[in-house]
Amino acid sequence: MSGEVTTLLAATAAAFTALLFARAAWHKLSDFAAFTGFVADYRLVPEAQVKPVAAALVAAEVAIPLALVIPGTATIGAALAIGLLGLYAAAMGINIARGRTSIECGCGGAPNLLSPALIVRNAVLAAVAGLVLLDPGIGLSFGNAVIAVALGLLLLACFVLAEQVLANGMRARMARR
Repeated sequence: MSGEVTTLLAATAAAFTALLFARAAWHKLSDFAAFTGFVADYRLVPEAQVKPVAAALVAAEVAIPLALVIPGTATIGAALAIGLLGLYAAAMGINIARGRTSIECGCGGAPNLLSPALIVRNAVLAAVAGLVLLDPGIGLSFGNAVIAVALGLLLLACFVLAEQVLANGMRARMARR
């Protein structure tokens, strides 16, 4: 892969990941009480720690887009995104293994109950965030920066559509029961 293509790929991944986490953080901040309830529903931390853990998760989600757009910190942002997506996938997996699948994931956007599909989704999102590491310096021309942001927005739109398809499938399965 040529250097310019690699740089554009990394910048697109950075733009998408920044937009994804900005959207997720906004969702959680706009109704922090509901998000705290989602964290409690997972039953992975003591009740007294639910609110501080929820606040720490939101803080990380706010830090990721900032790190991805501040020069010199893209590697930190990508690593934090990969780690947080892995943490979320592990929390989902633990609850799925416990048979607790009627919990809303709390990810933001369309409501989705826990399922293996969400774990796969997080693995794919982590892989996309990992593309930032191909060229964390991201030295782009203005034109390529515009292209990377536009592609990041396009990927986010595709993600939102896929998320809605998962939510609609969940609702259809529940309606058949």
